[in-house]
Amino acid sequence: MRTFPDDLVRAQREWSATYRQLADRPGRTELRRRLYRLSVQAYFHPCWQRRRPSPAAWWQLREPGNAAGDVRERLPR
Repeated sequence: MRTFPDDLVRAQREWSATYRQLADRPGRTELRRRLYRLSVQAYFHPCWQRRRPSPAAWWQLREPGNAAGDVRERLPR
């Protein structure tokens, strides 16, 4: 399992929380702007400087506590 810098993990967690808030309250300009800023912060992070992240790397970043093979933890409840 890959390790990520703390600031990148924090940005991804904030992105997920902001995305959920925007889903609950669509049309909120301040939430859309925050989501955009966090997207840029995560996508252009120095961690990805040598090459762009693969879909698997994004998945690992979004699910840092889950083992790669444990699908039960990722299923919606």
